[in-house]
Amino acid sequence: MNNEVKNKSIVLKAFDTLFNQRDYDAAEEYWSANYIQHSSLIPPGRQGLFDLIKSLPNTLTYEPSVMMAEDDKVMVHGRFSGNGSPPALIAVDIVRLENGILVEHWDVLQDEATIVSSASGLPMFGARFPDSIE
Repeated sequence: MNNEVKNKSIVLKAFDTLFNQRDYDAAEEYWSANYIQHSSLIPPGRQGLFDLIKSLPNTLTYEPSVMMAEDDKVMVHGRFSGNGSPPALIAVDIVRLENGILVEHWDVLQDEATIVSSASGLPMFGARFPDSIE
């Protein structure tokens, strides 16, 4: 398995472990203790990220979609739903890995468009609009 495929697999496992399973002890194995956070919505460091997730409803779910990897960086297009306030957030998360550990993060977040608000008439994530926002 090449390094880029391996890194994509690590990121998927890390995101599932933290956002869906909420297993903070296991998530520590994926996120560096010196994690660098560039998001304007997430407090600094690994603990800042973990504390943010702990503050959100247990209904939070993360769904990945398109992924790309180049060298030590992975980019994932995903949906965060059940975050306590509709609509869901559509995200592009970019992470940098060192030795299989997430060490740095950037993101771009946008509220998911409804069928009414989508100028293109197309969903932002997947093949259809979620039932809850049509």
